[in-house]
Amino acid sequence: MKIVVLDGYTTNPGDLSWDALASLGELTVYDRTEDDEIVARAGDAEIVISNKTPITRETALQLPKMRLCALMSTGYNVVDYVFLAEKGIPVCNIPAYSTDGVAQLVLAFLLEFAVGVGEHTRSVKDGEWASCADFCYWKKPIFELTGKTLGIIGMGKIGAAVAKRALAFGMRVIAYTPRDHGNAPDGVTMTTLETVQTQSDFLSLHCPLTPETKELVNSAFIAGMKDGAYLINTARGPVVNAQDVADALRSGKLAGAGFDVLENEPPAADDPIVASPGSFITPHIAWAAFETRARLMDILTENVRAFLAGAPKNVVNL
Repeated sequence: MKIVVLDGYTTNPGDLSWDALASLGELTVYDRTEDDEIVARAGDAEIVISNKTPITRETALQLPKMRLCALMSTGYNVVDYVFLAEKGIPVCNIPAYSTDGVAQLVLAFLLEFAVGVGEHTRSVKDGEWASCADFCYWKKPIFELTGKTLGIIGMGKIGAAVAKRALAFGMRVIAYTPRDHGNAPDGVTMTTLETVQTQSDFLSLHCPLTPETKELVNSAFIAGMKDGAYLINTARGPVVNAQDVADALRSGKLAGAGFDVLENEPPAADDPIVASPGSFITPHIAWAAFETRARLMDILTENVRAFLAGAPKNVVNL
């Protein structure tokens, strides 16, 4: 059984092992694969593994031996899963592996907004404390998270994990989800989208990208938010309208924004959110903790093993 990993570097830049996956077949791992290299590299593979390398209908037609498309991600829009379903080829994703990592990053954004660790560290290193007339100073207003309202849109496993952590900080947590509320921890008030929009001091997005949520946070939505609210997006870039968020940051309607995802990754040099004051951008690293990636690798291996045993799991298209 020939197994080809098209873009393994971001998942495993060298601190993890491919040995478990290699035990299941003849494994070839490429760090990165350009679109015009896919067919040459995976044309005779039965199992094709991708993170962000696209498997389009046209590409799939040139991979006649492919029997399984395994992803190293939760999202699966990078492949034409509908066409693969028509061909009887399962697409397997990696569900619920990054919950703790994403929740941890949301709290990092909240704490940066409240305290400004990065900004104050830079000022100290620039010599401002050494030349200060007083024993302390602060570059921005500092506030406590206790008593502030965190609104969450999407109460899946990640939204629930964020809620638990925010409750531990003494925050009031309100949330909206169109789905079942069963994930909501005790202490969370489930309410309407409008209530979350209008009452949140901080708004954290944890909804999937669908036609209904695309550009959910736009100029009209932001206009209904509290003046000086903060926005956090660790869901999907297109859930927000980037220019509208940038305009709100520049006008002061939004006091700050924390984003781990953007519509285009890597972003253009003039991406409006990256260039905006008050924005904190991390390069899609919520999933990058060693433990998180190790969990991903374990699930990937189990997905392949289950397929080979005739009982595929985590299939999203059949």
